Amino acid sequence: MNSPVATLDQVVADLDRVLGADSLAALSDAERMHVLRVAGEALRRVEAVVVETVATADPVDFAQGLGCRNMNELLQRVLRTDARGAALLVKAARLVTRETELITGAPLPARWPALRAALLDGAIGVSGLLAATASIERAGTRIGATDRLHADVMLADFARGASAVDGADAGDAAPPATPEDLRLFGSEIATILDPDGAEPDDRNAMNSRYLTFGRERDGVFPVRGNLLPEVKAQLQQIIDAQLNPKVSGPASPGVAFTDSAPDDEDPFNSDPRNVIDSRSPAQKRHDALAVALGIAARHEEMSTLGGAAPTLVVHVDANDVAAGAAGWARIPGVEGPVPASVALHTACVGAVQRVLFDEGRIVGISVTDRVFTVHQRRAIVARDKECLIPGCHVPASWCEIHHVTEHARGGPTHTDNGVPLCWYHHRSLEYSGWEIRMDGGVPQIRGPAWWDPARRWRTPRHSQPSRAAPERADLRA
Repeated sequence: MNSPVATLDQVVADLDRVLGADSLAALSDAERMHVLRVAGEALRRVEAVVVETVATADPVDFAQGLGCRNMNELLQRVLRTDARGAALLVKAARLVTRETELITGAPLPARWPALRAALLDGAIGVSGLLAATASIERAGTRIGATDRLHADVMLADFARGASAVDGADAGDAAPPATPEDLRLFGSEIATILDPDGAEPDDRNAMNSRYLTFGRERDGVFPVRGNLLPEVKAQLQQIIDAQLNPKVSGPASPGVAFTDSAPDDEDPFNSDPRNVIDSRSPAQKRHDALAVALGIAARHEEMSTLGGAAPTLVVHVDANDVAAGAAGWARIPGVEGPVPASVALHTACVGAVQRVLFDEGRIVGISVTDRVFTVHQRRAIVARDKECLIPGCHVPASWCEIHHVTEHARGGPTHTDNGVPLCWYHHRSLEYSGWEIRMDGGVPQIRGPAWWDPARRWRTPRHSQPSRAAPERADLRA
């Protein structure tokens, strides 16, 4: 009879032959599917071998006898996995460990005997075992042993594809469950068996909620925290709305630009290299949060500070203001100085008060201002419809209103001097290469050289006055 080690050595040798023959590349789609199915069967059984080996060993003596501090370190070294992967294997082993009867030495049933059997026969893997038991294990002693064992049988049947309903016919069998299916089903069972568990969970969640800002490093602040479910859900809704702006927006390819002849084809009306917006998804989520905060600060229901709307006080040196975007500014709540361009950006966003200093002395105080009124914003939104930068389809109603000629340099707070820019393009306007000007109250834009080598001023089509509908013959042409 072959030993377990000899049998596994033969399995490894067989797999080496499969991988070394270079035959996988020549498979048809049907054959490739069969390979993945059988490989899944093998993978789950290999995981079961590891878990059962760990579960039958002494967790302390076995690891320390081999020169490791604990089982986690041993698994990291011998399996060449990371700490998290080793921790999951140790956790799974605890769920299927069989203690021994003190008097007779006979093995007792595992904590989850039916799921252990499903693990050993390859119906589930480690991820499935952990997903199925997570919610019930979290309830602890609030769920009794009898109820847990009944749930164990239901989850094992569900993992194999059998119906979870008592008395169901064999024809009701479903495909084998995925770990996500098992997680949801286990959560439903825990909700039934532990109906009062939500209250302590909610209290624990309330005690665990927090939001902290780390110290500034390389110009950014790390954010850490735990959000309550409803707060996370609300934030996710806001972010999703910002990242999916084309719910009722214009059709692709987006903004079109023309010179004097509106029917001429514009070679710069597309983005084949995808360089108009190079932000990563994580950066877009950050910018969506920035937009949401800006809208919240402007909202009439926002709580007041000192009897007034939240006002961002920007400390700027008078000489730096005279130098334009160069120099530094200070914003309360931010350690260290920020570029003056940041202060210029905030001046268009919400309630801002500038305090000018000259060698420590206050030499000027500007009044707080909402900048553009609600009525002005509505007019600009109706005119421009979306962010002015080509290829960006963020609706104008979500955008910040930018002073084309800066307010501090005499630019009026007037619809003829305001254009909508999304938070990202507004924040990066100073160095992005895009330029904006007004021509008779109509915005024009000039892009960087990579977008338009001729560097011509162009009028967004959606900002042009409406024209009569084209004739049918023109459409055919």
